[in-house]
This record gives sequence, C-alpha cells and structure tokens, in this order.
Amino acid sequence: MRVLMLRHMKRMQGDRVSKALIARGFKLDYRCPAEGEPLPPLDEGHHLTVVYGGVQSANDDGYIREEIDWIRTWVSAGRPYLGLCLGGQLLASAFGAKVSHHPEGQHEIGFVRICPAGDAEFLPAPLYVYQWHKEGFELPSGATLLALGEAFPNQAFRYGDAAYGIQFHPEVTAEIMLDWMKDSEASLRAPGASPKEKQVEDAARHNGSIDVWLDQFLDLCLLPKIAEKRRIAAR
Repeated sequence: MRVLMLRHMKRMQGDRVSKALIARGFKLDYRCPAEGEPLPPLDEGHHLTVVYGGVQSANDDGYIREEIDWIRTWVSAGRPYLGLCLGGQLLASAFGAKVSHHPEGQHEIGFVRICPAGDAEFLPAPLYVYQWHKEGFELPSGATLLALGEAFPNQAFRYGDAAYGIQFHPEVTAEIMLDWMKDSEASLRAPGASPKEKQVEDAARHNGSIDVWLDQFLDLCLLPKIAEKRRIAAR
C-alpha cells in the first residue's frame, strides 16, 4: 500500500505520522510542490494522501492553487485524505470554506487543549495537542465537526466519509518541536505563543497521550476507510 506524502518545507525525520504508517506496512512517496515537484495523476496507485503543514497560506496563488484543485479532485473521487494544519486548511479551502487569521491576531503555538465535538471514535476525551499556526479554517458545507478549541474553535473535521482536516500537528515529536523553535525563535514572541520552557514541559507531559490518540485514529477512523476503498476497487 502506498501513501502520497505532500510536504511544504524540509522533510522532517521520523515524524510521528510517517513512523506510524510505516509500522502498518505502508510505503511512503514524498512530493514537494513548493520545490517544483509535480502532483501525480490519480491513477498512480496511492491509497492515501497525507498533506503536511508549512509557512504557506491556503490563500496563496501559484502551486498552492494547483494543490487545492488536486485535493478537490482526489477527495471528490472518494479517496482517503489526511490534512495536517495547512493540509487541513487546504482541504477546507478546496470545498469552499474560508481560511483566515484570528480576528484578534492570536496564534496557537504550543500545546492547546481540544475537546470532542460529538464523535467519540475520533476524539473520545479532551486532549492536549501541539499547535503552530496563525490561520484557521471555517467548515465546508456538509462537513462534520470533530474537535473544538478555544481560540480557534474548529480543530478537526471530516468531509465525506474518508477525508480528515486537522488544525493541530499530531506528527510533531519533541525533537521536531525543538527544531521548529530553533528555526523560528521570533514566532515564540507572537501573541498566543507558549515560551520554549513551557513547550518542553508540556511535551514531556502530553506526547504519550498523543501517541495513543494517533494510533486509535489511524486504526479506528482512517485505515478502515482505506481497506473499504480497496475492497470496492477489487470487485
């Protein structure tokens, strides 16, 4: 089974999502439109698309508009999709929802508490998750809200039966978090950002719970959709 991994910045080593997919037997195919790499045709044999975050905005032109069009085509065909932060915003934009800054200029950088929005299979209980963003998404028409936050209310949604848009960063490990803070120290002074020391303390406190949540999400929500699509295609 193959997964298309669309990235927007330098490839992270050993992120939580890629490690979990490899452990489940998937082969990962990385592409970076930001570096001029083309998006593949839909019939190239991928069973899932994962779209990572980045400093770009879903409101940008150029290759971002091409990605949005590609995502719309992929998801409209019923293909499984997981969008992380910018990847979730691109999914929302692909189906007509607004992506914008917080009205008071707030950011979310650090660990933030999110709460279930009615779907216990996706999120059975409140969870502290890692965030790094200054824009958020509204919900596309017909989408199902899955998780709520305080500063940015829409934290996760499902579009159709197999596409998930997530505002937070379940892929980020403690090591990746430290790299991001080192590369973007100025962002730690933004309104709503947690200081480095608190992020390190929170990572030690909450990363184990994120490991558990990601395993449950993959095994209960996303991977059954991939198996179902493969059974249908094999008929």
